[in-house]
Amino acid sequence: MQEQLLNWYHKNARDLPWRRTRDPYKIWVSEVILQQTQVVTGTAYYERFVERFPTVQDLAQAPLEEVLQAWEGCGYYARARNLHAAAKQIAEDPFPETFEGWLALKGVGPYTAAAVSSIAFGYPKAVVDGNVRRVLARWYAIKEPTELWLQTTADGLLVVQEAGNWNQAVMELGATICTPKAPKCPECPVKTFCKAYQSGKPTDYPAPKVRAEVKEVQAVALIVGDLHTLYIEKRPEKGLLGGLSGPPLEQVQSGETAEVALNRLLGRLAAKEARFLGTIEHTMTHRHFVVQVHQAQADLPRTASTVAMSRLDRKLLGVLQEKQGSLFG
Repeated sequence: MQEQLLNWYHKNARDLPWRRTRDPYKIWVSEVILQQTQVVTGTAYYERFVERFPTVQDLAQAPLEEVLQAWEGCGYYARARNLHAAAKQIAEDPFPETFEGWLALKGVGPYTAAAVSSIAFGYPKAVVDGNVRRVLARWYAIKEPTELWLQTTADGLLVVQEAGNWNQAVMELGATICTPKAPKCPECPVKTFCKAYQSGKPTDYPAPKVRAEVKEVQAVALIVGDLHTLYIEKRPEKGLLGGLSGPPLEQVQSGETAEVALNRLLGRLAAKEARFLGTIEHTMTHRHFVVQVHQAQADLPRTASTVAMSRLDRKLLGVLQEKQGSLFG
């Protein structure tokens, strides 16, 4: 089974830019981006990022704001902050070559540590991600695999001499053939080893995970300035859109109205003459934001609107753009 899957991978692997290199830095960047981003979208972000920061030294020496700006649109900005912090840790030293060495870096979890150490250095550690979970659950017809079972099984199947290729082969099978809703079982190179296939109901494995309920978050935002320059504040690490910079936001607390939250925001900024511009909606994983956007006057420092912002923040500015016309008009 291992031989057949590896042969299939060598012949059918997608030609992705991070597969054309053994540079641990570029492999690492790709793995971080792909944690929460699909391959098609992630490829563009990856190419843009490594063009901006070709080496780990370039990344380590860059200001965090520049790194966040290069990351803009990719979402989950904690990934960019951790990537930057870890780059500073290793910029003066050789890259770690072991699973344990990677795991010691800021923001690097077991999956990324296993992926980078095995692909870049051949370290014998099996990866477990969503694709691997689905493939293993189907091979063994397990409906609710535990994390311990998954890691133990993956480690037991690992082809030590080709650790990186084997890890990628299992993930590639899950991404292109053993897909969640419509697996292409007739095309699978190892279907004769698959108990879920033999059962005739491969999509029964694994059982769907219970999704967390999407929570609605009501908030008000205040734009002080215009489309060119405006007041930007750094939000606390813990809280609404933690750690990101953008127009001031105030969450509408349970039992209060948006007007109360707006007055609290105006008071905090010593702002006045608030004018309602519109409402935007934006969904981020388990939260759905409904934000009332206002423009107001205040004696506050202004920053160019080209700084790194989240998609939600860009939507806030989009409301102002609709009112005032194109930024370049």
